[in-house]
Amino acid sequence: MAAEIFCSRWTPLIVRELLAGTSRFNDLRRGVPRMSPALLSKRLKELEKAGIVSVERDGGGVEYHLTAAGEALRELVMGLGFWGARWVESQLSLRNLDPSLLMWDMRRNLVLEPLPRRKCTIQFQYPELPMPRQNFWLVIDGSVVDLCAFDPGFEVDLLVRSPLRTMTAIWMGVAKLRREIEDGNIELDGDPTIANAIQQWLGLSPFANEPSRVM
Repeated sequence: MAAEIFCSRWTPLIVRELLAGTSRFNDLRRGVPRMSPALLSKRLKELEKAGIVSVERDGGGVEYHLTAAGEALRELVMGLGFWGARWVESQLSLRNLDPSLLMWDMRRNLVLEPLPRRKCTIQFQYPELPMPRQNFWLVIDGSVVDLCAFDPGFEVDLLVRSPLRTMTAIWMGVAKLRREIEDGNIELDGDPTIANAIQQWLGLSPFANEPSRVM
């Protein structure tokens, strides 16, 4: 019965998003971009019925939160991620590239301390993608980090230009950021202080340091 609840398609990814602090429906969609809204709604209702998710309604808004039973899945979800990092061949993962999902995870794991105490905007550009999917902006204002797929209209403090595969490999821990910059695969244009600190503020996947066992 536990497998029927947890192992239905997409459910582990929904639980992962909730464990990471996502609570709004549209934000959950950004964390599982290949899942249809109708199926996401269906899975959330199933998780609520199973006692894993609670639904809070405040005025016109709806928020989803994990119950104690849902929080108890943390070790299982993280274990699945570490297993994947260790045993799933990284080149297979790098064939399934999704810039919006990558940027959503990067936004969540950004390390704020090395960044200026003022509002700043960092633009990521993936030149090989079609124009509507090339550019993303991280807008950092205090402790709040917003991800924009359309130009927010703020002055860009740093432009990071990179192939999507390269940035994904760095995020996964398969490639080293400094080496990719030295090899010219990543270009940085803008505030030198922010550029020089990129190694510190660009947080990686929580599974990036897991040693691979795949030969």
